[in-house]
Amino acid sequence: MEERERAVAQLESVFRATNYHYHIVHLEQVLSLPSSVLEAGSSATEKPQTGSSYKAAVDQFIQTKKNQHPNFSVENAQSHLSSLSMQKVENGVTSPITPEHTQALQRLFASVRTLTAKEDLLHTLRQHLILHTARTQGYTKVMMGDSCSRLAIKLLSNISLGRGASLATDTGFSDPRYGDVVIVRPMRDYSSKEIAYYNRMFDIPSVFIPGLDTKAQDKASIQHLTESFVTKLQTDFPSTVSTIYRTSEKLHTACPRQNTNTQPFAKCLLCVCALDTKLEEFSAYQATLISEQLSQRRGPGPGFTRGTAAAPGLPPASASQGQCCSSGGGQHQGCMTGEGGCCSSAKEPETVDLKSLLCYSCRLTIKDMTAEDALPQYILSEAERRKRRSQMREEISEFLLDEEEDEAIPRVNGSL
Repeated sequence: MEERERAVAQLESVFRATNYHYHIVHLEQVLSLPSSVLEAGSSATEKPQTGSSYKAAVDQFIQTKKNQHPNFSVENAQSHLSSLSMQKVENGVTSPITPEHTQALQRLFASVRTLTAKEDLLHTLRQHLILHTARTQGYTKVMMGDSCSRLAIKLLSNISLGRGASLATDTGFSDPRYGDVVIVRPMRDYSSKEIAYYNRMFDIPSVFIPGLDTKAQDKASIQHLTESFVTKLQTDFPSTVSTIYRTSEKLHTACPRQNTNTQPFAKCLLCVCALDTKLEEFSAYQATLISEQLSQRRGPGPGFTRGTAAAPGLPPASASQGQCCSSGGGQHQGCMTGEGGCCSSAKEPETVDLKSLLCYSCRLTIKDMTAEDALPQYILSEAERRKRRSQMREEISEFLLDEEEDEAIPRVNGSL
């Protein structure tokens, strides 16, 4: 905790020297986010008045000062606004960290088995926190400091993690997946070496904050292994990073055309990218599920029945058959026979299946968790809401018109 406070103090000193407005948000605040942060563009009309009018207030303040004092410059306005922002931080505008939130966050990352999944989950939670802060403060653009070297490493690691469908948005100049807030990467044309030289020449201070992979072995995670591979290859072949980066510039996401009559395509619950897990015949994803299903099967033995294993993403047709949910382990006559369901009072409540709401890469991250209940409440609430909407749509699906039928109705009436 002392190291964290020391790092925050160093960051504050750097931010104050720039005379820019800044916000310091702790990672524990991700546990208090609303579920609307996972909806694309949903918070555009729910911004508080203080956040949405911040830029207008700044322009009005500068214009008023210019009218009162003709010699008043923009630099003076920036310094004055910076002092006001520092007073807000010192007066405790940022919500304090509670020990309960810190312990809950520690339990969340302790429930993740691999370092690869921990880094991916940490990146996702940070994106949610940055997105919520931008919306509440009234910003429509968020500039990230990703360099060319970092994006080259991210490109290869995302391919290994199964995020090939979202490479264009993850490494491109702009990331419009959130709708009302656009993520831009203006530093993507500069390598990390060029940035280090620039900071050295102009005496720009830097703050080192250790991460999850600090002092870890090269093979500790996929991200760390990819970084080590690209860095070592760049030493012998200086054009490695630029070649990978130029390849990423050629990637584009093919978005389907949408209008007011068509429904928006489904998005992942965590990364808010388009879902790439639709089961299609002869698809690579279906082959992966079948391979996993076959690997989970064991040889003939006590209690083994053919077809009991079910891969994630496939309907569990008979995975739970033959088992009663009573504590005694016995099976009643009505259990699993379609005659009224289970008769046990110890039946556990059904939990929301997150896998059907996630993309392939996020499924792997959740699969490495020992308990999905450790996820923040806003994620579980949004998953439950999407499940209810999906069930409601299935119930009224037979009363809805398809697109082909809807287009055919005017032609029939016109012919009559």
